[in-house]
Amino acid sequence: MGVSKTDIFSDQQNELAKLAKALGHPARIAILQHLFKIKSCVCGDLVNEIGLAQATISQHLRELKQLGLISGTVEGTSVCYCISPAGWQSMKKLLFDFLNLDMGININCC
Repeated sequence: MGVSKTDIFSDQQNELAKLAKALGHPARIAILQHLFKIKSCVCGDLVNEIGLAQATISQHLRELKQLGLISGTVEGTSVCYCISPAGWQSMKKLLFDFLNLDMGININCC
């Protein structure tokens, strides 16, 4: 595979692509939905809730944390995760701006 040329794209385009990739996996969607549903941090095991192996869950949590959608704090021997309000709002704005590019444009093509 060739090297990705992300440097030729804007920061916004790269960030949007990262978010789309993260949201493109159903396990990550399930994790985010679960965190919203419980309305608190989860310190316990997500394996029973999501149905995947602990190592797989940890990988998905790491991806979501790297994007800033969730935050994690160490409590004893476990890491507790919750939705990052700032990260979530940032993602919503980025997606809103992108999805509303067509607003006010009359496209007469094909």
